Amino acid sequence: MKKYKAARLSEGNKAFPIEILIDDEGVTLKHPGLFSGQEKTIPFSRISSVDVDCPLVGYSTIIIQTTGEGKIDAHGFTKSEVIEMKKMILEKI
Repeated sequence: MKKYKAARLSEGNKAFPIEILIDDEGVTLKHPGLFSGQEKTIPFSRISSVDVDCPLVGYSTIIIQTTGEGKIDAHGFTKSEVIEMKKMILEKI
């Protein structure tokens, strides 16, 4: 299992940064909150594509498209982290 945590300095992650966990079953996005949080797990069989947005300056975003469940956008990671996540996910699909 590999765990990635968004930078606190990135937009939308100041108090409770987003976490992405990639394990043998799928990808889990954890968005913690003050009194409650959200967690969404997508099995690899439901992932249709993975895109990354790496600006010249600033934090990168990973976009995971699914079949039937919409998409996941997670912002606040380094370029090397989103490229590593994309590679891991594509190897398991």
